Amino acid sequence: MKKILVIEDDISLNQGITLSLKQDNYSFTQVYTLEEATVALHKDIYDLMLVDINLPDGNGVEWIQAMMKNDLCPFIFLTANDLEVDIVRGLELGADDYITKPFSLMILRARVSAVFRRQQSHQNKDIYQIGNFYFNFEKMQFMNQSLPIELSKTEQKLLRLLIVNKGQTLQRELLIDKVWLDESAFVEKNALSVAIKRLRDKLGVENRIETVYGIGYSWKK
Repeated sequence: MKKILVIEDDISLNQGITLSLKQDNYSFTQVYTLEEATVALHKDIYDLMLVDINLPDGNGVEWIQAMMKNDLCPFIFLTANDLEVDIVRGLELGADDYITKPFSLMILRARVSAVFRRQQSHQNKDIYQIGNFYFNFEKMQFMNQSLPIELSKTEQKLLRLLIVNKGQTLQRELLIDKVWLDESAFVEKNALSVAIKRLRDKLGVENRIETVYGIGYSWKK
């Protein structure tokens, strides 16, 4: 199920968006300020953000700009600003779309679906070339300078989470839930630390897994 973060201070519109898109089997986190949005991003991984520009505690475009170092997920701007310069600025920041208010919820659903279709076409390849590393998760081929790396299923899941969200600190609890799924409640306390150590050892001196003490781990850019 795709996870969508809705950042919109208009309570009625926020509710309307989620009610409309729920028909497409998405799950939602609804927030009304940029502060709440920042907290939500630290707690979970999202597939798409719908970002209002004029919010009570700041400007959505400026917030996106400040958060860029975290390798954000795809995002769509929602705004009453229909000036060409505003639209161009939003798209130049990397927005996947820019929808001006008032808008039809049917149009929004179509735009959201289009973003996920594009996202899926890229994810289907599931191949990453990072420096001397080559990771092909579809074929389960992992190499460093053409030398094969043998990874367990757990290590593959962990590696994929880290590189898909490179530059973003992933909390220990989130990694455990995502890697061990339904068995996460029964995982030993040090299982994640052990898996990280093994993965680092296999990647060698070029590994980019960084420990963020007291929080979790990050794949350095």
